[in-house]
Amino acid sequence: MSEADTFDPGAHLPLRPVEFQVLVLLGERERHGWAVLQDMEAGGQAVPGIATLYRTLRRLEDEGFIERQAGLKSEEDHRRVYALTASGREVASAEARRLGTLLGIARAADLIV
Repeated sequence: MSEADTFDPGAHLPLRPVEFQVLVLLGERERHGWAVLQDMEAGGQAVPGIATLYRTLRRLEDEGFIERQAGLKSEEDHRRVYALTASGREVASAEARRLGTLLGIARAADLIV
C-alpha cells in the first residue's frame, strides 16, 4: 500500500485559519509569499504578520501540503513560489467540509441569517 492510499486528511484537522487561507489561495494558483499576503488583504481576510506567514509556509511545506516551484522569473528574483500539492488539496477540502458542517449548525441555531 502506498503512502497516498493511507493518507487521512482528517488527521490534520482542524487547521489554523492562516493555514486554511494559504491552502485556499494556493488552490487557485501558485503564488509567492508576498502575493499571498496581498491577496489576503485584497480579499478582506485577516492578514497575518510576515513572520507568521513565512512560518506557516514552512510548516505547510514540511507537512507536504505545499511545495516550492523550481522556476524563478529571473536570477535576480529570489522569491519562493509555492503551489498546492495533492495532499494539501485533500486537507483543504476536508477542512472546508468541516467548516461547512459548523456553519450548518450555526444556521440551524439561527445564528446566521
